[in-house]
Amino acid sequence: MEMKKILLCCGAGMSSGFLAQRTRQAAKKEGIAVSIEARSIADIASYMSSIDILMIGPHYGNELGKFEDMASPYNVPVVVIPQIVYSQLKGDELLKLALETIDESK
Repeated sequence: MEMKKILLCCGAGMSSGFLAQRTRQAAKKEGIAVSIEARSIADIASYMSSIDILMIGPHYGNELGKFEDMASPYNVPVVVIPQIVYSQLKGDELLKLALETIDESK
């Protein structure tokens, strides 16, 4: 399995940073090769051509269409991170959601 590149985004990248760390731990435990970055919403454009999925914080859910428009030229799926996964830092659930979404988008 080739390494999957996951980009998590929130307002400043702080909250998503904690979730990225938990997700890396879950991937390591499962032996899954992933690259998980946590960045600010302002940084998304510079990553779009090099990621497999964009996952945005639940507080940006109402802007999903805007992010889908940005990602569409790159065939990158965009997912709003479920509130429970985001707030409770459920890295294992985020990893599962990311990998399933990437597989479904191929």
